[in-house]
This record gives sequence, C-alpha cells and structure tokens, in this order.
Amino acid sequence: MENNQYKILREMAVDATKNAYMPYSKCAVGSAILTNTGEYFSGCNIENASYGGSVCAERVAIWKAISVNKNIKIKIIYVYTEAGWPPCGMCRQVMAEFADEDLQVVIGNSSGEVDKISFKELLPHQFDHSQLTKISHPS
Repeated sequence: MENNQYKILREMAVDATKNAYMPYSKCAVGSAILTNTGEYFSGCNIENASYGGSVCAERVAIWKAISVNKNIKIKIIYVYTEAGWPPCGMCRQVMAEFADEDLQVVIGNSSGEVDKISFKELLPHQFDHSQLTKISHPS
C-alpha cells in the first residue's frame, strides 16, 4: 500500500475522534478503512449508558461502508487511540465478515507510533461463513 493511503487513513481516524461520544470510558477512538473499491470510510466510538448499546469506532466505519455497498471488502483498517489500543474481539469478528483476503490492521497512537499487522495474525482462527458450511442439519 502507498504511504499516502496510510496518511489519509490516519488523518481520517484522528479526525473521527473529534465526534466520539465517550462519557464513560473517557477514551476517544477513531477508525478509518480503505475498501477494495478505493473508497474511504471513518467512524468513532459511541458509548451508551447500558454499555451493551455502545459501538466501537471500527464497527461504525465498517457499517458505513457496507451500508453503501454490501459487496465491498476491507483492504486496510486504521485504528487510532491516544494509547494505541488494538481492536476488541467483537470488532475482530465483524472484520472477519468483511475482510479482504490480505486485510491489514494498522494501530496508531498519539505519539505517531504505528503497528501494522495482518488480520490473519490478529485473528488466526477466525469464525466466518465458511464455518457454517460445516454444519450438518438433521433431516
């Protein structure tokens, strides 16, 4: 991937944190994705007093993209927090559903440090639609 793509993704993710609604965790999270169609989408975390109704920045960005075109795949996802938090388990599962074969996960922090890892490394034994084909249904 081109360095310019990473720069765009970082800027979008950092910018997305400005809209984060995080009265409980006090941590703004921003995310941006690049799809196989060359489109960029971003999202921020949105918390809810019930906690279960909260949604992470990664899922917001992914759902925005899928709501535009259900057939796209995520090529790169950039996750930004001040401390450089990695995606949670639920976000990893959602990524598995819409990941390009070579999805790259980029984790950035406020110091400018970046960790780039493959999605396969982040979630080596993912549960996806292929698992469902292994189910035998009683007649």
